[in-house]
Amino acid sequence: MNDIYKNIIERRSIKKYKDIPVPFELVEKIAQAGSYAPNGRGNQSPIIIAVTDKALRDELSKINADIMSSDTDPFYGAPCVIVVLADKRFPTYIYDGSLVMENLMLSANALGLGSCWIHRAKETFESERGKAILKRLGIEGDYEGIGNCIIGYADTAPEAKPRKENYIYYVK
Repeated sequence: MNDIYKNIIERRSIKKYKDIPVPFELVEKIAQAGSYAPNGRGNQSPIIIAVTDKALRDELSKINADIMSSDTDPFYGAPCVIVVLADKRFPTYIYDGSLVMENLMLSANALGLGSCWIHRAKETFESERGKAILKRLGIEGDYEGIGNCIIGYADTAPEAKPRKENYIYYVK
């Protein structure tokens, strides 16, 4: 089976991680893969914030948990979170950012790491706390949070759910 095809078919959302940091070189490769995602008219509307700093990772986790009124870690213990935001000036920004998220997850899997798309990035960066983080990082612009891609060494190996009936329609 072709390696790319196999990677797509075998990738899973991981919701339990080992307490092992992700080497920065792998984070760089994953972020770079994200930056090569297709995007509308080549505008490159998304930006990627790769967070391995524990304090900032924990702050983002806390904001995310507060949004959903939870006291658990919505990042499932993953030591790295890669935040994708996209510039709202471009009509394809949500699609562009979503494609970045897919590239991040596929590249993490290809490099032997687990990943999962965690929502509430939009709400996080619409909040005053989220805006303050962007300001602190020197990021300016009219960005919307698209997703949080958590990354780490998987502590589980979930099986794929069977594909639903009538998922695909072939018209010959």
